[in-house]
Amino acid sequence: QVQLVESGGGLVQAGGSLRLSCVASERTFSMYAMGWFRQAPGKEREFVAAISWGGGGTYYADSVKGRFTISRDYAKKMAYLQMNSLKPEDTAVYYCAADPDISTRSTSYRWWGQGTQVTVSS
Repeated sequence: QVQLVESGGGLVQAGGSLRLSCVASERTFSMYAMGWFRQAPGKEREFVAAISWGGGGTYYADSVKGRFTISRDYAKKMAYLQMNSLKPEDTAVYYCAADPDISTRSTSYRWWGQGTQVTVSS
């Protein structure tokens, strides 16, 4: 069982930046791919970014490519999502997820955090 806890959300003006963090409880953190997803009110959960267990493979949704960067720190068992040039349409609850296999599909991830709210004002 992997427990994930996100932090770093908040209110920011359009054009601003936030860095989301996700800490994992599992000592075998290095064996899991990590993903970030988001869900806006009234919408389905959507893929944002993912990073392979080795860190060498990263994937991004077209809507965030060039603005968001996913990374991980094995020693700290942390995954990060650096979000720059934020837009009002980025407003959502952001979730981190873990699974042995990397995927852009939310249904592929076994473990999820509780989410952190990101609100971008215009």
